[in-house]
Amino acid sequence: MQKIALFGAPATGKTTLARRLASELGSCHTDLDDLLFTPDGALPLAEFRRQAAEITSGDAWIVEGNFSKLADVVWHRADVLVWLDFPLPLIVSRIVRRSLRQLAGREDSAQARRLTWGRAFFGRRSLLRTAVRKYRNNRPRYVQQVGQTAALGVEVVRLRSPREAKRWMTVLRRAEAEP
Repeated sequence: MQKIALFGAPATGKTTLARRLASELGSCHTDLDDLLFTPDGALPLAEFRRQAAEITSGDAWIVEGNFSKLADVVWHRADVLVWLDFPLPLIVSRIVRRSLRQLAGREDSAQARRLTWGRAFFGRRSLLRTAVRKYRNNRPRYVQQVGQTAALGVEVVRLRSPREAKRWMTVLRRAEAEP
C-alpha cells in the first residue's frame, strides 16, 4: 500500500488520518484544498486536475480531499481508497467546533484564513449548510463512483466512525510491523 486516496465529508478527519498515515508509512501527504486554494483564489479546474495528476504520478503518495471530480487522476491511481463515511450528526458537531476554533484564531488553514461568521454558519453557502446538503446529495453518487473505482482493482475501505478509523490504523501498524 503505497498510494492512498482519502475522501469524506468535511470534518471527518481526512487531514488527521492522512498525516498519521504519512508518518507511519513515510510518504508525502497532499491536502487537495491546499492545492486548489491559492493566495490568488481557486485554481481553474484544468490546472487543478493537472497538478493533482502530477502528484499522483509517483510511486508513493497520500492525497486527501473531497473532490470526486478528480477520481480519474486520484482515486483510480490509488492502491487504496479510504472513504470516511461518518454519521451526519457527528459531522455537524465537528464543523461547529472546528469553525469556532478557526474564528477564534486557534487553528490555521487555507479555509480558516477565509472564514467569517457568515461563511461558517449563517449564509446560504455556509460551511454548515453546504456540509449537510452535500452529505445528503453526494452519498448516493459516491456509492456509485466508489464501486467503479473498486471495479478497477483499487481496494476500497469504508470507515463509518472514528472508532473504525482507529481500528483500521491499528491493523495497518501491525501489518507494517510484521516482517
